[in-house]
Amino acid sequence: MLDLIEKRFAKIKDELHARVPSGSNLHGHAAVLLALTDEEDPQVILTLRSQHLSSHSGEVSLPGGRWDDTDPSLEYTALRETHEEIGLPADQVRVLGPLWTRTTRWQVEVTPWLGIVPANAALTPNPGELDAIFRVPLSWFFDDPRIRTDRITIDKRRIYLPAYKYQGYEIWGFTAGVLTEFLVRVLDAPIGRRDDVPVRALSENQDS
Repeated sequence: MLDLIEKRFAKIKDELHARVPSGSNLHGHAAVLLALTDEEDPQVILTLRSQHLSSHSGEVSLPGGRWDDTDPSLEYTALRETHEEIGLPADQVRVLGPLWTRTTRWQVEVTPWLGIVPANAALTPNPGELDAIFRVPLSWFFDDPRIRTDRITIDKRRIYLPAYKYQGYEIWGFTAGVLTEFLVRVLDAPIGRRDDVPVRALSENQDS
């Protein structure tokens, strides 16, 4: 599957690169890493944020975080934050390029970066930030085993996002949005409207 991903991504990566926010002041921006393991059925590396954090506590996330004014780029931000959170050195990530920048309900502009990492990479959760690191086979999402659809409003636009549960971990909101956008736009995954699952309208105190 990685060969297919790289072949298809190569056709759009220059266009996506041209859209990446850049400059010396990227306050209000963040970056995450969509890390896929280098194996026949790639796995997505996800994290469970600590219950003790002041924001997004107990949520499943992609490794990453806010841009720092010492970061030369958002790609650097994604790799730095990934190393800080899960102990994965930047030199073990083969970055393919950026994906589509998304806006959270808290008006943070987040750029995901697609990267390939060794299947046997040793990962260690930062105890101050994470409760767990886990992996999900990319192929698992192709059957769209969602448990519900979340309805959110961003910039006065109504958006519907699938929510999943894998081995007790609930994958929803922004993280589910990044994953499904990648699967649909790069791999033509059949993830679309579903009328057979409940719809949950997110309240103002819930993130996207």
